[in-house]
Amino acid sequence: PPTVPPPPGPPARGSLSLHRAYLRSPLGLLRLGQLALGAAFWVTVAAHKYEGAAHFALFAAVLVWLLTLALFGLSLLGRWELVPWLGSRWLFTNLVHDLALGLGLYAAATGIMAHKAKQRSFCNLPVYSQPCLYSAYLSASICGGITACLYLFSGLYCLSRRCQDQRDII
Repeated sequence: PPTVPPPPGPPARGSLSLHRAYLRSPLGLLRLGQLALGAAFWVTVAAHKYEGAAHFALFAAVLVWLLTLALFGLSLLGRWELVPWLGSRWLFTNLVHDLALGLGLYAAATGIMAHKAKQRSFCNLPVYSQPCLYSAYLSASICGGITACLYLFSGLYCLSRRCQDQRDII
């Protein structure tokens, strides 16, 4: 009897490799800065005693940092097409993430930490002997402000590419 060939298997995916062009692009470099300064923000807040609205600032920073890490990883590996519905709109997804989530939440978190630093500004005097969170809150607000600016720049980069009718992030 004749042998029947086996049914075709799933399409083979290429091996994982780094998308080096993305890593050297303005968006890739901005993502690295966002990840580094975002981590500095939430580690600074989490390493010190915090209360009240600082809980929201920490939540916002960690949420945006994790989403940025996911976007960076998928973009670096060139695997954004694996994300249902968003993969075909990857430039728009990055744009919304940067301007709505990144800029919006980091601006709010920076405002919260700056307000908390201002409330504690009395304790940065040399004669004050109690533990003081002023420098931690001030450091976090500076990191958050710079991070918010990086999200603004990456959002404007994605917006300019979208206005030029380009569909790719590079």
